[in-house]
Amino acid sequence: MFTPILATLGYVLSPDRTQTLLIHRNRRADDPHFEKFNGLGGKLNANEDIVAGMRREIREEAGIECTALHLRGTISWPGFGKQGEDWFGFIFLIDAWTGTPKPDNPEGTLAWVALDKILDLPLWPGDRHFVPLVFDVTVQQFHGVMPYSEGKPVSWSCSTSITR
Repeated sequence: MFTPILATLGYVLSPDRTQTLLIHRNRRADDPHFEKFNGLGGKLNANEDIVAGMRREIREEAGIECTALHLRGTISWPGFGKQGEDWFGFIFLIDAWTGTPKPDNPEGTLAWVALDKILDLPLWPGDRHFVPLVFDVTVQQFHGVMPYSEGKPVSWSCSTSITR
């Protein structure tokens, strides 16, 4: 039986749509994400839908309120967790928001990164496969599977729907 941990992952766009807000996970050396850059998000609570969960995570991590967000895709990460747990993520693009992003949170510092510079950063190796799809305007949605073993992705498969 496949019973993954459900999570959200969001990429907040700057008002001019040239940058995204990322977290540099640099606070705790015991963090499996330590020194990596990532979108914002986390585990879904039992009593919330994915949109409410994404909004909550953005509010907690960045201190801003999402006013427009779009599901860009999903990813199944079998074996991704510290103890080999399976994860399933709902990936969002946050197009509009209110407030002023916090400079940091307990997990790390927040930084605006130019969209064309994201892949230059230290990311999870698997992020290099799907992050470009988040910002690709020709892709309506993507749905991928990325099995992990010993902390590394072992394969990637993805279905997309293309905008015409």
